[in-house]
Amino acid sequence: MRIILVTGLGGAGRTTVAAATALAEARAGRRVLLVSEDAEGVEDTGGSAGRGDLRVLRPEPAADFRREFLALQARSGTALDLLGAAPFEDAELTELPGSRPFALLRALREAAGGDHELAVVDLPPLPEALALLALPEQLRRYLHRLLPPERQAARALRPMLAQLAGVPMPAQWLYGTTARWEAELAAVQAVVEDPATTVRLVLEPGPAATRALRTARLGLALHRLSLDAVVANRLLPAGSEDPWLAGLTAEQHRHLAELRAGAGDALHELPHLGRAPRGADDLALLAPARTGAAPAPVPEWTVEDRRDEDGVLVWHVPLPGAAKEELSLVRRGDELLLAAGPFRRNLPLPGALRRCTVTGAGLVDGDLRVRFTPDPGLWPRTS
Repeated sequence: MRIILVTGLGGAGRTTVAAATALAEARAGRRVLLVSEDAEGVEDTGGSAGRGDLRVLRPEPAADFRREFLALQARSGTALDLLGAAPFEDAELTELPGSRPFALLRALREAAGGDHELAVVDLPPLPEALALLALPEQLRRYLHRLLPPERQAARALRPMLAQLAGVPMPAQWLYGTTARWEAELAAVQAVVEDPATTVRLVLEPGPAATRALRTARLGLALHRLSLDAVVANRLLPAGSEDPWLAGLTAEQHRHLAELRAGAGDALHELPHLGRAPRGADDLALLAPARTGAAPAPVPEWTVEDRRDEDGVLVWHVPLPGAAKEELSLVRRGDELLLAAGPFRRNLPLPGALRRCTVTGAGLVDGDLRVRFTPDPGLWPRTS
């Protein structure tokens, strides 16, 4: 099952493109799920009634927050009773800032579990979308550091350890809640990292478009996501006799040429309708190319063995669009903390590199090459 994540600059029309993509695929005979809070002009036809159906899933952050909060309150009921706390009722809970990303992640997990052939997910604008896609892995890492799974084996000894240490030990409900969160985050991360999950970037040609394309390519490469297509939206018609409109068109097409140079064959051009899209007929005019082709392969992070030459291993990490001055590396145990522009990620080292020392790094044509020297005695040099 294919998943297309649609994002782009704010106001570039990503929600319209997501809806148009879903509608076009459904009309072509596929079972499609559209995940969007704001999509208009598409009708939910029942999802699984047969081929060519379109189902719409609208995430509800407020309801999702209330459901999760009340579930956590129920699991913590004993502790709250001991503290004399008054429980909250459903009607008095309001959505808190930060609940929207979690609702969207749960919707993404639900989208991956349906019987449709294609899911189109309307993501927030580009910076928020990249942060959202990185969130499951980041939160799992925090949970592992704060409550390592191996410590749960000591739960039978908790009373004795509490007496010896003189401090209370974590309650079982905390470990249970952590395990549930870990399972949910792992499921979402698996969806994000699945080779059948790709990203479609929607841009309106202008001064910020080329910079946004570079940022997107770098962020997606760091999180090993494939860029499905770049959609240049709201293109003005050429050849106007109105000098004001002709000037706007000429400027837009200069930026469009920059996008063509950066996106190549992945660029799809959509016209400006001269009005805000209204209804399914307008959406039919704004559908990018069909998505039946196989997704682009995820860039491989290969380890090159140079022991015969100079006794090093070279780890190749593709980072298109990166500049040398915005890269930094820090070794943390069996991980590398990589900062690339505005993005950071902890990269677990492949097994062959965990007993090696980092001896250098360089950037060659968008390919970060980190050099490692094996520890003495780990591998013999060959002559």
